[in-house]
Amino acid sequence: MTTVLREAPPRLTSAVAGWTGVLSLAAALGAGHLVAAFVGRGASPYLAVGNAAIDLTPSWLKDFAVSSFGTHDKTVLLAGMAVVMVALAVVAGLISRERALPGQVVIAVFGVLGGVAVYGRPDLGQLALAAPLASLVAGVLVFRWLHGAALSRGVSDSRRRFLLTAVAAGVAGGVGQWLGSRKNADASRAAVGPLTPAQPAPPVPADADFAKLGTPTFTTPNADFYRIDTALVLPQVPAEDWTLRIHGMVDRELTFTYADIRNRPLVERIITLCCVSNPVGGPYISTSRFLGVDLAELLREAGVREGAEQLFSTSADGFTAGTPVSTLLEPGRGAMLAIGMNGEPLPVEHGFPARLVVPGLYGYVSATKWVTDLELTTWDAKQAYWLQRGWAEQGPIKTESRIDAPNGHVAAGKVRVAGIAWAQHTGIDRVEVRLDGGPWQQAVLSAEVSTDTWRMWWAEVDAPAGSHSVAVRATDRDGYTQTDQIADVVPDGATGWHTITFSAR
Repeated sequence: MTTVLREAPPRLTSAVAGWTGVLSLAAALGAGHLVAAFVGRGASPYLAVGNAAIDLTPSWLKDFAVSSFGTHDKTVLLAGMAVVMVALAVVAGLISRERALPGQVVIAVFGVLGGVAVYGRPDLGQLALAAPLASLVAGVLVFRWLHGAALSRGVSDSRRRFLLTAVAAGVAGGVGQWLGSRKNADASRAAVGPLTPAQPAPPVPADADFAKLGTPTFTTPNADFYRIDTALVLPQVPAEDWTLRIHGMVDRELTFTYADIRNRPLVERIITLCCVSNPVGGPYISTSRFLGVDLAELLREAGVREGAEQLFSTSADGFTAGTPVSTLLEPGRGAMLAIGMNGEPLPVEHGFPARLVVPGLYGYVSATKWVTDLELTTWDAKQAYWLQRGWAEQGPIKTESRIDAPNGHVAAGKVRVAGIAWAQHTGIDRVEVRLDGGPWQQAVLSAEVSTDTWRMWWAEVDAPAGSHSVAVRATDRDGYTQTDQIADVVPDGATGWHTITFSAR
C-alpha cells in the first residue's frame, strides 16, 4: 500500500497577511478620499462613517465624550475609528492566509458601510456615492493584487507591491486632502469686507469684567469662543452661493441671498451663548458682539400663520434645530440672523455665511450654524436632531454661576474669589459665595451690560492656612436662586452649585 503525501497549500505568514489587510484598507480610504475631493469632502467614506457614528451615538455617550474630551471629541472619535478599522483589516488579512476571498469580503464590507453612510447624508447628492464605490473597488482589487504577489511571486516582488501600495495610498489621500481643503469659504469670507452696523451695540463699561481678578474678559475673542457641533468637516459655503429659504406655515415664501441680508440695516447685539452640554462650572459659554438682522422682522415679512409652533432650521450639513416661534416673536427678545461676530464676518467654524442667535435659549434649539432653511411648522410635524435623541423641546438657559479664581495655591488670609454668573434674558441680581460650608456672603457684581449677557463677580473670604472649598450660587431678576440639586446636562441643562477647592499657605 502506497501513502500519497499531499503538499500543504501555500500560506502567508501572519505578518504578511496582516500587512496585506492594512495596506488594502489604506488604498481603499485613499481612493475614497481622493474622489471625495471632487464630489464633496463629506463623501469620504472615513468621514461619512464618522458622521454616521456621531448621529447614531446615544446621548449619554455624546455627553461623556464632550465632558471628557471637550472640543477634541471628534478627533478622539476619528482616532478610535482608525484603531478599529486597522484591527479589522489585520483580521481580514489573517483569515485570508490561503485564499484572498475572505479578506476581500471584509474590505468590501468597509466600502458598503461607507456607501450606506454617504447615502444617508442629507447634504450629499447621488454623485457622492462615487467616493465609497471607488473605495470598495480599490480595496478589493488591491487586496487580491497584494495577496497574489505574497503567495506566489516571491519576497522581492511582494515587497515592491507593498511599498507601491503604501506610497499610492498616501499620495491619493494627501492629494484628496489638499484638493478638498482648497474648496473652502475663506476667500469668500475675506471678500465680504467690513460690516458696519446701522444700530451699534451700546459701549461696554470699563467695569463690565474683573479680568484682573481672574474672570474672563467681557467679550470673548473669536478664536476662544467655544465650539460644540456635530460637524466632522466644516461646511464650506461661499457667500455668493448662499441662500436662506423661509417657508412652511407662512403667507408668502421668501428666499434671501447674502447680499439681500448684508444690504439691510444691520444691528449689533452683545449676546452670551451657552451650550446645553455645559456641565456645572464648565467652559462652554462665551460672549460676542453679533451683527446681523432681526429674525422676527424676516418672519413677519413672510407672515407667520396661526398654529405655527416651531421654526425648524436646517444647516448646510443637514443638522436641524427647532426653536419656539412664540419666543422668536416675543417683543424685545432680540433673536438674530447673524452674519458678523466681533466686528468681522462670522468665522467659518462659527457658521459663515450666517447663523441663528437667540438670547436665552441653549444653542441646541436656537443657534443653527451655516443655516440655509427656515420652515415654520408644528412640533408634531417634525422633530429636530436633538429632540430625536431625547433632549427637551424648549431649552431655556438656566440660572447658573461659575468660579474662575483662585486656582491652586494662594497666600493665607484675605483671598479673592471671582467668576461669572448668567441668566440670559432675565438678568443676574445677586451672587453669593461661602467658604467651607459656612454662611453665604454677597459678592460684588460688575456693571450690567444687558440681561442677555453674563455678569462678572468677585468676593473676598478669610482663608487661614490649609485646604478649603468655596461654593457659589446666583439669584436672577425673577427672584430664583439656583438650586444645589445636581442634575445632568440631559435633557435640558445641568444644575448645581459650582464648588472648587484651593490651598492657602
